[in-house]
Amino acid sequence: MGRVTRIRRNDLGRLHKAQGRILLYCLPFLYYNQDRQGQLKVREQVSVTKKRKYRVLSLFSGGMGLDLGLEQTGRFETVVCIEKEKAFCDTIRLNHSKGRLSRNLQILEADISALDPKHVLNELKVDPESIDVVVGGPPCQSFSTAGRRGTTQDPRGTLLWDYLRFIQYIKPKIFLMENVRGLLSAALKHRPLTERPDQGGAPLTDEEMPGSVVNLFAQDLATLEGVGYHLDIFEVNAVNYGAPQLRERVLFIGNCYGREIDFPQPTHGNDSPAKSKGSQPSLFDEEAKIPWRTLGETIGDLEEENPVVLDFSPRKKSFLAMVPPGSNWRSLPVEVQIESMGKAWYAKGGRSGWWRRLTFDLPSPTLVTMPNHASTSLCHPTETRALSIREYARIQEFPDEWEFSGTVSQQYAQVGNAVPTRLGKVAGDVIATELDSIMLNNLTPHKHPTSDPRIVYLQSHIRTRQWFKNGRVHVWSDGEDNNDASYALPKTIRKVKSI
Repeated sequence: MGRVTRIRRNDLGRLHKAQGRILLYCLPFLYYNQDRQGQLKVREQVSVTKKRKYRVLSLFSGGMGLDLGLEQTGRFETVVCIEKEKAFCDTIRLNHSKGRLSRNLQILEADISALDPKHVLNELKVDPESIDVVVGGPPCQSFSTAGRRGTTQDPRGTLLWDYLRFIQYIKPKIFLMENVRGLLSAALKHRPLTERPDQGGAPLTDEEMPGSVVNLFAQDLATLEGVGYHLDIFEVNAVNYGAPQLRERVLFIGNCYGREIDFPQPTHGNDSPAKSKGSQPSLFDEEAKIPWRTLGETIGDLEEENPVVLDFSPRKKSFLAMVPPGSNWRSLPVEVQIESMGKAWYAKGGRSGWWRRLTFDLPSPTLVTMPNHASTSLCHPTETRALSIREYARIQEFPDEWEFSGTVSQQYAQVGNAVPTRLGKVAGDVIATELDSIMLNNLTPHKHPTSDPRIVYLQSHIRTRQWFKNGRVHVWSDGEDNNDASYALPKTIRKVKSI
């Protein structure tokens, strides 16, 4: 096929300049072909809504945030979802029964690590060749900075490689995998700190090096039998794409056509509220962005007569009652800090979540599964209680009609661990565009990748752990001195490196 060129409706007068090209459009675009006399004629007018819907198999479906985001593009239908937690599956079944998910969805309550992909699809009567996209986020809490940092020890026995087994059998055109940032620096094997080179130990082996998990995963992807996948890895923060929450995640997008896929640049930034009040300059003076969505914009109009809440104990409430909006433990008198925190007060780090009360003026910090814990508290800005389930769902941008099953703790886990639906939609738009191009050009899968995997770091935000400074919410300005290596290059929007 020829070169693809896009022309808007109001550019019809310039069509004669497109000689010799095949032009692809969707409303507000048109399709044009050049006839034998050199005249460009309208071939077909196509609505985006009439475009093909790509079929998705969802693994580790959880709360369905990623899947909902994909379906919100109007370009995907989830035909199979697999999740082992009964309460999560009950939620999916409940909403599916009320028409909130794809009509043809089949829900399998099972542990993926115990499944054979071929047997599963045979039982469900699903042709693997009919699956265009595989999505999912293998649980890797051990790699999360919010949990205990771990390693795989036996990499091919982990859920990452269970995910890979489904990729190998189905051979989808594209796959999307979501995970925590800590996975990028995770090692295959762990060596105690006291035995490392800086403590006189032997040099680290390849398997002990940071990043060895992702390196091996990329190598295995590239050498699957019959097809090889190119892998693009994007470090993103949901707040930069319109989500009302600081949530740093890593998106792995693989395709078997050797294509390098680009993720959109951040659309939202810190142009408000600090800048509007004149107290802080923007991080993005060189490139205007839509202001971050705030907690107030997200839950300010929410009225709940009986909010479902995993609430604080009376003792915890007595301390939180002294904390003003947008503050944490550092705003308390020192003697109260020591009394309320115990040994944690003497720790050197990991304390920003203690006695944390949110503010309506900024996005929410990352949601956790237990908002009523002292060390990870997410207290309502004006009420001394934890955020409710419905407030959680608003922050993750689940539809208001979406219902949750299970105990209160299970509902918090479903929402707190979900991928923000906004992030799923942005990724879905990227993938749909790639699939359209693949289908238009009738591309064939490659047996081996033609380029190295790469990591793209889309940074236009402060580090989440810098959200609080001296007990108050703090948005770092361009002029401030900052020696924290984790917050380098505050104006860098895009860094690319091969792995």
